Amino acid sequence: MLAVSNLSIQFGKRVLFDEVNVSFTQGNCYGIIGANGAGKSTFLKVLSKSIEPTSGSVSLEPGKRMSVLEQNHNSYDDSLVLDAVVMGNQPLYKIKKEIDALYADYSDENAEKIGELQVQFEEMDGWNADSDAAALLSNLGIKEDIHHASMADIDPKLKVRVLLAQALFGNPDVLVMDEPTNDLDYDTINWLENFLAHYDNTVIVVSHDRHFLDAVCTHIADIDFGKINLYSGNYTFWYQSSQLAARQRAQQNKKAEEKAKELQEFIQRFSANVAKSKQATSRKKMLEKLKIDDIKPSSRRYPAIIFDREREAGDQILNIDKLAAKSEDGDLLFENVNLNLAKGDKVAIISRDSRATSAFYEIISGNKEATTGEYQWGVTTTQSYLPLDNTKFFDVDDSLVDWLRQWAKTEEEREEVYIRGFLGKMLFSGEEALKKAGVLSGGEKVRCMLSRMMMLRANVLMLDEPTNHLDLESITAFNNSLKNFKGTVLVTTHDHEFVQTVANRIVELTPKGAIDRYLSFDEYMSDKAIKEQREKMYAVPV
Repeated sequence: MLAVSNLSIQFGKRVLFDEVNVSFTQGNCYGIIGANGAGKSTFLKVLSKSIEPTSGSVSLEPGKRMSVLEQNHNSYDDSLVLDAVVMGNQPLYKIKKEIDALYADYSDENAEKIGELQVQFEEMDGWNADSDAAALLSNLGIKEDIHHASMADIDPKLKVRVLLAQALFGNPDVLVMDEPTNDLDYDTINWLENFLAHYDNTVIVVSHDRHFLDAVCTHIADIDFGKINLYSGNYTFWYQSSQLAARQRAQQNKKAEEKAKELQEFIQRFSANVAKSKQATSRKKMLEKLKIDDIKPSSRRYPAIIFDREREAGDQILNIDKLAAKSEDGDLLFENVNLNLAKGDKVAIISRDSRATSAFYEIISGNKEATTGEYQWGVTTTQSYLPLDNTKFFDVDDSLVDWLRQWAKTEEEREEVYIRGFLGKMLFSGEEALKKAGVLSGGEKVRCMLSRMMMLRANVLMLDEPTNHLDLESITAFNNSLKNFKGTVLVTTHDHEFVQTVANRIVELTPKGAIDRYLSFDEYMSDKAIKEQREKMYAVPV
């Protein structure tokens, strides 16, 4: 279907890819993974021909069509929403516009041409184009009254969904997507997972959402050492097998036969588990025969994220009474929120409106006044907060060593050797520890904010979209740390795996109050009674 031959990409002296050969076949979904800077997005741009490789070629089977999720959200601001979706199939859209133009200037001379175009249009199922586009938009949560609005006039988060509908429109033979779940809520992500799990053509996707990769991928394409290696199975299988291979590599004296036996037993266990999964029944291939030698240890580096507490909190953590908040525009975000947090609670704070969750954290962290209501922290609690917007923390000219020193509590912690060791565990080794705080990337800033939180040693952690900008390695280490943390956690994240494995309580903020349940996230989202309640809580009065 799609073949990459002898592909090399080099920027100056930096080699991203070196003589890569890989093929993507029909009926499979390939998750592209790799450390930050490995070249994932660059590879997708080469596949879509938006940039040229240094050498080598990309060939798509003749007669096949590729669709790419648009990254520039303003590209179609001159179009209506429904037209923007149909533009996902450019050959069809071109014929549609030709027919419209000929009808607008109808004459006997162009009647024959219209007839020819209409035959082509019908063969491409063009008469159903608008209804198919409308169905996609509705499934992605875009109401019918917006379908004929101008792209320039709709909310930026809705634009993301329109462009996703555009990429999916017309059943492309090859679908290429870079971070398709960004800015989507859980319900929409779930719909997309189900759509792609049953998709018969080729999907190539970059995502930092592990649950999404597990739900849709039949193969993992791992970018490492300038090469791309394909592995059958989803992300969890790749991660667990590569970790096993890494442990075996560290045990150099272990006999080869013992290594092979251990790996083979692992593959068999995984295969048995996958056979029971929803994805295994909805995809033609999930796990092909895998050779032991194919499993290689990864070069990935995982930060050492460990949250300790300076003291254990008492039984009273946080009491909230009739809390309400409005946006700067006067929109009601939530009201009548009553909560009593107890020791051991790990709470997922969720809402369909991200402004609501951010306002909630800003209020209970003391940075914003509530519209009404009050809150009180337990006297034995100490809080540490990772905000959605961390800009103000990095508006300085300090080196990372001096930046982190601000939150040191002892003379030992203020020593440069201590701070450098701390930063090294967070992947800022050597000269990287002397980088200026103001020039860091988004992922580096989040790792610095996590370093700050670890130094504070609070017994309550508040986290507003903490996985934004992090790579899969940092997300995995962060996730594991919170599972082991003995204190209280309040977290908002669109990472399904993160919230499912950390939270034991779900609190959903709505304009008509809060829904509060001691359930796992999957249990909460699948409960029919809760689903009905959620719809009522978000319903807009007529």
